[in-house]
Amino acid sequence: MLRPAITIFLISLLPTRYTLAQQPVNPYSYHIQKKTTVTHGAVVSAHPLASQVGVSILRQGGNAVDAAIATQLALAVVYPAAGNIGGGGFCVAHLAKSPAATHKPGTAKTASPAGKDIAIDFREKAPAAATRDMYLDANGNPQPNLSVNGHLAAGVPGTVAGIFSEYKYARLPFAKLIQPAIDLAENGFVITAAEARDLNSSQGAFKNYNTVQPVFVKGAAWKAGDTLIQKDLAATLRRIRDQGAKGFYEGQTAQLILQEMKRGKGIITAADLKDYTAKERQPTIFPYKDYTIVTMPLPSSGEVVLRQMMKMVETQPLASYGFESVKAVHLMTEVERLAYADRAQYLGDRDFYSVPVDQLTSRAYLQTRMKEIPADKAGASKDVRAGVLSPKSEETTHLDVIDAAGNAVSITTTLNGGYGCKVVVAGAGFLLNNEMDDFSIKPGVPNMYGALGTEANAIVPGKRMLSSMTPTIVLDKGKVYLVVGTPGGTTITTSVFQTLVDILDFQMDADNAVNQPKFHHQWMPDVVYVEPGFPAATRDSLKVMGYNVAQRGSIGRTEVIRVLPGSQFQAEAVGDSRGDDTAEGY
Repeated sequence: MLRPAITIFLISLLPTRYTLAQQPVNPYSYHIQKKTTVTHGAVVSAHPLASQVGVSILRQGGNAVDAAIATQLALAVVYPAAGNIGGGGFCVAHLAKSPAATHKPGTAKTASPAGKDIAIDFREKAPAAATRDMYLDANGNPQPNLSVNGHLAAGVPGTVAGIFSEYKYARLPFAKLIQPAIDLAENGFVITAAEARDLNSSQGAFKNYNTVQPVFVKGAAWKAGDTLIQKDLAATLRRIRDQGAKGFYEGQTAQLILQEMKRGKGIITAADLKDYTAKERQPTIFPYKDYTIVTMPLPSSGEVVLRQMMKMVETQPLASYGFESVKAVHLMTEVERLAYADRAQYLGDRDFYSVPVDQLTSRAYLQTRMKEIPADKAGASKDVRAGVLSPKSEETTHLDVIDAAGNAVSITTTLNGGYGCKVVVAGAGFLLNNEMDDFSIKPGVPNMYGALGTEANAIVPGKRMLSSMTPTIVLDKGKVYLVVGTPGGTTITTSVFQTLVDILDFQMDADNAVNQPKFHHQWMPDVVYVEPGFPAATRDSLKVMGYNVAQRGSIGRTEVIRVLPGSQFQAEAVGDSRGDDTAEGY
């Protein structure tokens, strides 16, 4: 049953020389739809216009990758708090077996007839001038504001390189995929109430950290229905359309970035931009009961943390405990505690640091870790450390797409904090990330999400910072069953973990798995965070067991597509009720 939709009506006048009928979406009147059941394809993303753009590409003959690219680009316009071309992220995709197709000039090649799983890493990198102690003062004390706000907080952006790495699996001309984003930027769209609140709450930061005031700053308060026009961003997108990745990493856009760095004393150079490359990596694939989990490898912590948590509960009778029962939450919380202790000690960019992934995810090691879980009381993080190994040489956005051929894409992309480092590149119109804060600016010092790290995640020039982003696909007998992901900083991996368990173990439908209250524990701080609506009886029992339980605001905004059983393709797509997230399809 569909939840009530919220309609945004046109309040300001339509720009001249603009015909709505020429566009795949109406940016001045749209609604938020939380759930849909489809027979051809679906897109779930953080903004209704972006989801509609993705579905319009599916309707024009694009595959799931085409739709994902168009959705990403649209999010860079309509969801500036996290959608981006100035940040980075991860893509996990399953390309279904398909008959060979004729390759038309001017288009990308279609998926391989053999089908495969892919993982694309377009995480930001530390600039060449970055140093291990760049955020410490003369006495060695951390200065966290420098890694969070302003020009020095920005890593080298990876999103545009990632989009072109994805594009080789697409079908339609790139100009068709980027044009909706150009139109939305050039001619504007009406903002939602949530976007108005976010923009208003960030006015001070925009004014403080920008050398040239961006379009996000205005005299009066933003309100729902106001039109946001971003002409500088439209010009940048046109350069990407016409020149490819070089339209961002070189030429005029690169010069605008360098000028911004000079004005704000940032350290990203022309060489940093020109040398950036996205990496196609081997996805992390592991069995869970009768299913196959496909997720992102390092520098996504999901390679280890999600796998550890899933494998530790795999043999436990969770279904008999019951959803959010005391026994289930106790077990899952302790599993989260153990996995996050290992995360802090061992995880980082494998291109720069030897991470013992095989040992950390081995059955023998995880069985040993499970013995540390007390049966009927809370564990204590002060007494829990990373496991001993044998010697051996919160602002992000997510989108899910599926098409009728069985191709699926799960992408999480980020600026890190809301609106990144708050710096808009003057003349180019896009926000820069503050991903440098995801490094360990000093071992044992928490980042903005409270996550700790060690030398494994220390700052090194060219290194990619550790991430919690965990885009995930679940296969059932080789075919896509679930497409899952969420924003939320360090809560990402626990939210994906709980969503998978809710569906695979507790047999919940996608709607409930997305929208029921979630909980989170990350070792340090030693707190179980719960959302409003979490069962009071369970919360009270956990406190009796010795847990420090604290209610907080929303945990993530999970997107799920679930393929329904049957001989013909049918899927349910669900957008989280915690935000403007929208499920569209046909």
